[in-house]
Amino acid sequence: MTEMTKPEIWQDVPSPFCGIASDDLQIKVEGLTVSIVENGDDVTRKGFETPITDVSPRINGKDVSLDQAISHITHLLRDSKQPVISGMATDLNGARSAIALADKSRATIDNMDSAASMRNILVLQDTGYMLTTLTEVRNRVDLLVVVGSDIEASYPRFFERMVWNKESMFDQDIASREVVYLGKAPTGNASTSPQGKKAQVLVCDDADLPEVMSVLRAIVNGKVVQAKQVGGIAVSDLAVLAEQLKQAAYSVVAWDAGNLEIAHAEATVQTLCEMVKDLNLDTRSSGLPLGGKEGSITANQVSAWQSGYPMRTNFSRGYPDYDPFLSDTKRMLDNDEVDTLVWLSSYNIDRTPPTSNAKTIVLGRSGMTFEQEPEVFIPVGTPGIDHAGRTFRCDGVVSIPLRKLRDSGLPSTFDVLTAVEQAL
Repeated sequence: MTEMTKPEIWQDVPSPFCGIASDDLQIKVEGLTVSIVENGDDVTRKGFETPITDVSPRINGKDVSLDQAISHITHLLRDSKQPVISGMATDLNGARSAIALADKSRATIDNMDSAASMRNILVLQDTGYMLTTLTEVRNRVDLLVVVGSDIEASYPRFFERMVWNKESMFDQDIASREVVYLGKAPTGNASTSPQGKKAQVLVCDDADLPEVMSVLRAIVNGKVVQAKQVGGIAVSDLAVLAEQLKQAAYSVVAWDAGNLEIAHAEATVQTLCEMVKDLNLDTRSSGLPLGGKEGSITANQVSAWQSGYPMRTNFSRGYPDYDPFLSDTKRMLDNDEVDTLVWLSSYNIDRTPPTSNAKTIVLGRSGMTFEQEPEVFIPVGTPGIDHAGRTFRCDGVVSIPLRKLRDSGLPSTFDVLTAVEQAL
């Protein structure tokens, strides 16, 4: 009779899935089965509890050894004229190995969420911005303005951990905090205080956000606005919000660039960030961009210190050449400019590569299904479950140490890419 594996309980486990790096999860591990016992949410449960279904690498749908798969990838890259390494949903070491391989193979490197990331990065490169950290929000915020984003849908525990926390470092009256939504209305009640105080909501269509933000900034700067409404919002209501921002001791303006699916969204982000600078002439205000759930913050951080540039950097000339428009994976695939695509997606089985004419190599989480079977698929371990690692949370200032919770036998993205690089 087979002896049953005794369940192991892990305390204070950090999450690589939620963006805000919740680090208070209680996890039960029984063999290869992982489940959240306490402090889970929809995002972290899916992340931790996705089962392992396949462990063998495949070439054109047929099971092969890991060495055979690595050898095949090496030959594909050696013969490639225009390789692209994208997805980049991996941990810090995985990102380092991807950039090293891009350098060796003269590839372009990009992230699956770089369209959203660029809405922030282009602003940083053009005029800069003044940002805060999650810790500062938790301890200092008295007015939170959420622009064009439904935070609780993507970051279910943000309000619980960062806004309605039980105490602050400076004995602030947490119950006195104010929350205002500008644009989207919240889908749930997470923004409602424990005492029942609901968020103020000023609703407008996403397409009207550029104009609404421009008017709000103008009012903050004392400009006279003759219109009575903008985007369906009364200008008098925007004037009230402007006064709240000016009177706040520590306001935070938060947004999720992934929610801003409008033309030239970076211009809206820039207006928001310039308004924050304006407010700092007389009070304290900071921006808080949210994101990074699929390793995008980690990828950009590592790329910045390895190459000096963020994602969408090309190594074909033998040195890093950054171009946020030409080195866009989607644009390149749509124009058949790519002959070999290496797709890294170790967190989420739903983040599969786009269909294309390129020969596709996927280093992905076990359980992925594909509309178009890749030429090579290697199931890799998930950082924070199958191997230790580090990932940056959404504010980009803290790298969270991730634990190994089980022995799945799956290789890490770092292991595979390093082996390919050494074989080239």
